[in-house]
Amino acid sequence: MSISRAISDEPALGASEIEIGARAQRKADVRLLPLIAIGYGMAYMDRINISFASLRMNSDLHFSATVYGVGAGLFFIGYALCEVPSNLLLLRFGPRRWLARIMLTWGLLAAAMMFVRTPLEFYAVRLLLGISEAGFFPGVLYYLTLWFPAKIRARAVSRFYVALPLSTVLMGSVAGWLMGLQGELGLAGWQWLFLLEGLPAALFSVVVLRALPDSPERAPWLTADEKAWLRRQLEVDYSHAHIGHEAGILRALLSPKVWMIGLFFLSALTCNYGFYFSGPAILQAATGLSVGKVGLLMSCFGIFGAAAMLFGGSNSDRTGDRALHCSVPCCVMAMGYFVASYGGPGWLVVLALGTSFVAFMALQAPALAVPTQFLAGRAAAAGIAAMNTITMFSGFIGPYWMGRMKDATGNYNFGLRGLVVPGLTAALVMFILTRSLAKGRLSAARPDLANETA
Repeated sequence: MSISRAISDEPALGASEIEIGARAQRKADVRLLPLIAIGYGMAYMDRINISFASLRMNSDLHFSATVYGVGAGLFFIGYALCEVPSNLLLLRFGPRRWLARIMLTWGLLAAAMMFVRTPLEFYAVRLLLGISEAGFFPGVLYYLTLWFPAKIRARAVSRFYVALPLSTVLMGSVAGWLMGLQGELGLAGWQWLFLLEGLPAALFSVVVLRALPDSPERAPWLTADEKAWLRRQLEVDYSHAHIGHEAGILRALLSPKVWMIGLFFLSALTCNYGFYFSGPAILQAATGLSVGKVGLLMSCFGIFGAAAMLFGGSNSDRTGDRALHCSVPCCVMAMGYFVASYGGPGWLVVLALGTSFVAFMALQAPALAVPTQFLAGRAAAAGIAAMNTITMFSGFIGPYWMGRMKDATGNYNFGLRGLVVPGLTAALVMFILTRSLAKGRLSAARPDLANETA
């Protein structure tokens, strides 16, 4: 959906007003989204790169699958516990300074993973890494509500969040090379991987600090007319939100809708993290490929995932249907894990897991546009953080489940089979939530018709 078309759907706007709006959004697209995308791509890479490091790190340090699963998951416990405080501090200090602080601390800790030697050290650094990165993703989602009206927000989300699958492409492409540095300067390949993928985030924090404006009012590259247009558009969004500026933070935290969207992402991401932290090992066992070739295979997943994410965001904005764009991919994702869990030829496992990964990416932008349909202002900052707090426990549940099943059965098949349940749960929760939101909008617009429908 183009920006001009989205804006021209607003009947009250004249031609000059449409052009002002389109110009403002183009500037925000070019100036903000690449910057945020690079930052998030680094964040995702630094939380997930242990999946490649584990192919040699676990044997070097004598870590069992359970030890690895617990360490992988502890990142998300630290992240979840600090989500809401971090987003409230973002409101206090401003997005520019707070997001830069987050990047600096997580980059240094991600690089420090190279020094771990024992399970306890592994657990401690992963927990601290999660605490340091807490608030980055919900902070970015809140930040986008200051710049992009609701009708084009899924597209905006997809254009920064496409960094997630693209980071998979980059990580898969360089993982084999970094692991191949084994012995250089006395370091293992997995140590080089942590060092050279962690430090760039710390360095990029300086760019964020200098280039990211706190709000449209502080953007020197927007004209007065463009700032006024943005204010008017966002005020309309705020007036339609179920929980807006006037709502207290506590109301946002206790909202059943916030908990429902949190449950949706908890379920969907349990599937993704359960697969992703074990993915390279599963693919290597199914295909017999080398570390480098498994990395290239994951890169292919990322390329198709990026295309699916951009399509999902654009098409859901065009149609306005968030439920279909979320629930169908959840069902496809669950089916892919089910097929892969029964093994078979390597190509079938690759196809099934690749389809699940692409389906997960396709639902992201439409789903992330849902919370800002009923949250605005300070309530959005608190509510999105609360949603992400619930969500982040998925990063512990998924890897722990897969690690335990691997140690108990000797392979990941039963673990993959278990991921079908959260996949189908996510589809059901999103269907119920979007139906509830649609009823709420109908009640606000036509009380008489809503009563007849009920």
